[in-house]
Amino acid sequence: MRLDKFLKISGIIKRRSVAQKIAELGGITKEGRPLKPSYDVKVGNILVIKQHSSIMKIRVTEIPTNNVGGNYFELIEFKHE
Repeated sequence: MRLDKFLKISGIIKRRSVAQKIAELGGITKEGRPLKPSYDVKVGNILVIKQHSSIMKIRVTEIPTNNVGGNYFELIEFKHE
């Protein structure tokens, strides 16, 4: 599943267009490398999401099979600056 769609369905980011913009600006990384909105998310991926003044580190635990929101990630770390 595309990164931008995963972030929207999982509820991490409210709008897919916002997820796309954050990714395009380098605000979503995996192993220190910025990801594109079209990145194919896989179970076990550890993603770092920088949004406003917070940094969220998550582990993908499940890939949604439809457009129904749910708990598809595990929060590893959250920092609010």
